[in-house]
Amino acid sequence: MSKIDSKIPAGPLADKWTNYKDHQKLVNPANKRRLDIIVVGTGLAGASAAASLAEMGFNVLNFCIQDSPRRAHSIAAQGGINAAKNYQNDGDSVYRLFYDTIKGGDYRAREANVYRLAEVANSIIDQCVAQGVPFAREYGGLLDNRSFGGAQVSRTFYARGQTGQQLLLGAYSALSRQVGKGSVKLYTRHEMLDVVIIDGRARGIIARNLVTGKIERFAAHAVVIGTGGYGNAFFLSTNAMASNGSAAWQCYKKGAYFANPCMAQIHPTCIPVHGEFQSKLTLMSESLRNDGRIWVPKNIEDAKKLQAGTLRPTQIKEEDRDYYLERRYPAFGNLVPRDVASRAAKERCDAGYGVNNTGLAVFLDFSSAIQRLGKDVVEARYGNLFQMYEKITNDNPYETPMMIYPAIHYTMGGIWVDYELMTSVPGLFAIGEANFSDHGANRLGASALMQGLADGYFVLPYTIQNYLADQITVPRFSTELPEFEAAEQHVRQRIDRLFAINGKRSVDSIHKELGHIMWEYVGMGRTKEGLEEGLKQLKALREEFNSNLFIPGKKEGLNVELDKAIHLRDFILMGELVAYDALHREESCGGHFREEHQTEEGEAKRDDENFFYVGCWEYQGDDTKTPELIKEPLEYEAIKVQTRNYKN
Repeated sequence: MSKIDSKIPAGPLADKWTNYKDHQKLVNPANKRRLDIIVVGTGLAGASAAASLAEMGFNVLNFCIQDSPRRAHSIAAQGGINAAKNYQNDGDSVYRLFYDTIKGGDYRAREANVYRLAEVANSIIDQCVAQGVPFAREYGGLLDNRSFGGAQVSRTFYARGQTGQQLLLGAYSALSRQVGKGSVKLYTRHEMLDVVIIDGRARGIIARNLVTGKIERFAAHAVVIGTGGYGNAFFLSTNAMASNGSAAWQCYKKGAYFANPCMAQIHPTCIPVHGEFQSKLTLMSESLRNDGRIWVPKNIEDAKKLQAGTLRPTQIKEEDRDYYLERRYPAFGNLVPRDVASRAAKERCDAGYGVNNTGLAVFLDFSSAIQRLGKDVVEARYGNLFQMYEKITNDNPYETPMMIYPAIHYTMGGIWVDYELMTSVPGLFAIGEANFSDHGANRLGASALMQGLADGYFVLPYTIQNYLADQITVPRFSTELPEFEAAEQHVRQRIDRLFAINGKRSVDSIHKELGHIMWEYVGMGRTKEGLEEGLKQLKALREEFNSNLFIPGKKEGLNVELDKAIHLRDFILMGELVAYDALHREESCGGHFREEHQTEEGEAKRDDENFFYVGCWEYQGDDTKTPELIKEPLEYEAIKVQTRNYKN
């Protein structure tokens, strides 16, 4: 069995990162010019990493699937980014940010990684202010904050509109400067299809030009994957349509461990599914839970009338409304973490209290906030969101409560990395949502932006130097080497096999079927029997894909259906891996909820004695073989592991 080395530095928790930086190997400025780094992805993590590494003097090759650098994920949502500045003087600190994050993740993350994340978060805010990111400010000039789920303090910095997009513009300005200087070579409309391993180290990638269809080779001394998560395996998710996990999956097939794949996050404030032909779900900002109150009717008769359309929500009296989050979790109320809020909504809807025509929605009501604060204040805070909601639903949320329902949003699982953000393949790094991250079994709101920028600006620039310090004598690699030739041929064969199927089913029809299987059997509520049935159906769907897929057009030139088919093949296999991991983890924690393992009150019931580890899966060389499970024990030094409590 392979052995896991997480490379966590010795010493007290608060000193680990400082000690690491004090003793890491360095690359002198002149030598950096002799080293090439491939960065795949241009979201928050990829763009910040590419810009930072180029500013340091490395030669960077940066790849994005769009026609210009941008994010593909709605991670660039409206909400905000966390940091422990304590401007409100309400008791925040680096330690409290660390503790809230690790508690929110149900104690399934590495202690040292999470503390480092909390530690560098303040630097992110300073960096972004210096870049001109237009954060909201209070009257006195200090940056404003809002509170988010899972915290009792105001630590979430935000910008009007889409905070993530504003942060990205800051990263892109830095990236564009380096592109202009020639330090970054930007390859737009390119997708990585394989990683090239030479003598056990990652030394390049095979990419497809999405416009011409040409297969191209690229070499470097190290490869960084910043390509996001695998949420679109569920088909309907809050991710943009182009989001996919194919790059990470190819790394997995080349020896990188895939860690905690079952830990996928359901976001509680999404607009409910509407119709059969929808391809994406709209995410509403979690910040809405600051002032919006979530409820369903107390009486089942009222719920049935709402579902039938014979009763308006405004006709239900205050005493007949069940503010179930406030009832169940008095200390946190509507600010419980996402996994808790999502399961609570599911429980009410499963019991028959859903409020739309499908019975799969709950109300998010701002009437109390409007009465307390006035419409102008609410409009100043959430006006852009209210406008978007009204355009989509044709309902005015100032007058009628919003309807929301949980949906797949973010994946905490991903490529396993050590403390240095390096995978189990030397020279191959994974950052942002692409790695199994610092979130554990559940991510607190506004922490994805924090992790993406922390990895790109303040962690990877140090740790990759530690790896590259002894690589300066290694000459640049020729793309004519046999390893590149073999990887390219492997890619060509995969594409040829897809076209050779020549069946009758479209990519989208199979992907929708995959989404139904994933949501039904591998979604918010999982059981042993359901997961076994899900695995059975996923394997059957894999056979259906391999025998009945139809791809129109040609291999050459622009072919969006081919792009989607490549992703779908990987999504089906990812779905199987998620199910394997969920089946083996006989406990509930965070976004992984096994219905057999819950408390009398319906809360997640962890099994720390048997499952206090990171579950890492190793590919066995064949898609039909069950992957091997390798365990990385979690060791906590600074905090006591407890049952999560958001009630008092």
